Amino acid sequence: MSDLDPRLRERFTAYRNDVVTHVTGPGPDQARHVLRRRRRMTAAAVAAAAVVLVVAPVVANAALRDARNTPVPAESVQPTTPSTSAPPTPPPTGSVTPSAEAPAGPDGRISRAQLLAARIDLPSWPSDIAAGGCATSDVRLRTDTTKTYVSTLTSHAFEHGDLDGDGGDETVAIVACRYGEASAKQVVAFDRDRDGRIVTVGRVVRTGDGFDDILGMETTPAGSVEVRVADIVPCCGTPEYLRREQVRTYRWNGQRFSQTNGPTTFGRDPRLTDLRVTMTHQLEDVAGADSRRRLTMVFTVTNAGPVDAAQVAFHSLEGGERAGGDWSRCDPNPKPSADQPSCLLPGVPAGESRRYTFVLLVPGQPAPDAIVRRFLVVHCDAADRQWPDLKRNDNEVRSPLPL
Repeated sequence: MSDLDPRLRERFTAYRNDVVTHVTGPGPDQARHVLRRRRRMTAAAVAAAAVVLVVAPVVANAALRDARNTPVPAESVQPTTPSTSAPPTPPPTGSVTPSAEAPAGPDGRISRAQLLAARIDLPSWPSDIAAGGCATSDVRLRTDTTKTYVSTLTSHAFEHGDLDGDGGDETVAIVACRYGEASAKQVVAFDRDRDGRIVTVGRVVRTGDGFDDILGMETTPAGSVEVRVADIVPCCGTPEYLRREQVRTYRWNGQRFSQTNGPTTFGRDPRLTDLRVTMTHQLEDVAGADSRRRLTMVFTVTNAGPVDAAQVAFHSLEGGERAGGDWSRCDPNPKPSADQPSCLLPGVPAGESRRYTFVLLVPGQPAPDAIVRRFLVVHCDAADRQWPDLKRNDNEVRSPLPL
C-alpha cells in the first residue's frame, strides 16, 4: 500500500472506517443505550395500556349515566308509592311537628259593623230566589229593610270559632233575602285573608235544604256549627205552633261544610191525624108562604189515625137558617186559633167514627149569588188549635145544592 498515492491512501482509509462502522455490531455502550431506549418504550406502552383500561370504564359509565338521566315528560312520571313495610319513624318525644310550627291563620273575628261596611261574595241562593234578584257577587249587606230580593244581615248574634283548624277564629252570621212575607236564609262563615280583607269561607247551610227557616246557630269548642232549623216559616197565616224545630251540626271538611250530627229530615208530623168525611142529605118542603125548604145533612167523620182528634171543626156550613141537629152543641166561643169555624164539636178518637147532623132552612129557589159550597172538616186539639190533615183531599164534601 506504500506505493499508492498518499491522497489515495487517505481516501481508502476513510472508506474502510466508514464500512466497518456500518457492518460490525454495536459496541457495549451502544448496546446499553439501545436497551435503555427499549425499556422506556415498553414502560410507556404499558402505562398507555393501563390508562386505556382505566379510562374506558369511566367513559362507558358516564355514557350510561347520561342515558339514564335523559329528561322525560312530566306527565309520564308516576309518583312513587311509599313503602308500607314499616311505619315512618315517629319524632322523638317532646319534638315539635312541622304543623305545630306553622303560623296561625289570620284573625277572622269580624264585627257586625265591619261586615256591613264590606263588599262580599255570598254563596248561591236557591234557584227561584236567585231568579228573583237575590245577588251573590259584590254584595253590600243591608239591615231593617222590607224590600224584596235584597240581601240582608239578620239580627241574630254573630258566632266566632276556629272552624278550619288554622289556629285563627272565623265568624259565622245569618244572612237573608226576602221574597215576599218570608225570607230565604243561609248561615255563612267569613274570614280574613293575609291582607286583612273579609272573604267568604263558605255556606254552612241554607233554607231549602230540607227545612224552611233558620232560627239561630252557635259554634262549639270543637269547631262545629250547631244550627237550629224549622220545618216551616210561621207567616202568611200559618200559626207559629205548627213549627217544628231541630238542631243540626255541621263541620268544615277542607272544602265545604257537611252535616255531622243531628236529624237529616223532619219526617211526618207525629201530631197530625187523618180525618175522612162523607155526607148524606135530605131536602124537604116547608109548609108556608115563604117557600122555604128543610135541608138535613148528616156527616160521618172517621179518624183513620194515628192521633186522637179532641175536637172537629166544620167550616162553610153557612147558607141558611139554623134549624136543629147538632147546632146546639157547638162551642159558642172558639179561640181564634180555630180559624172561625161554623161549628166546633167534640172530636173522634183514632180508629173510630162519629156522626154529626146539621139542619138548615134554605130558600125554595137558590138566590142569584148562591154557590155550591165545600164543607170542610178539620182536626182541632183541646186548646182549639187547628191542625193540618195527613190527607187533605178527603176532608171535604160538596153542598147538595147552591147555598
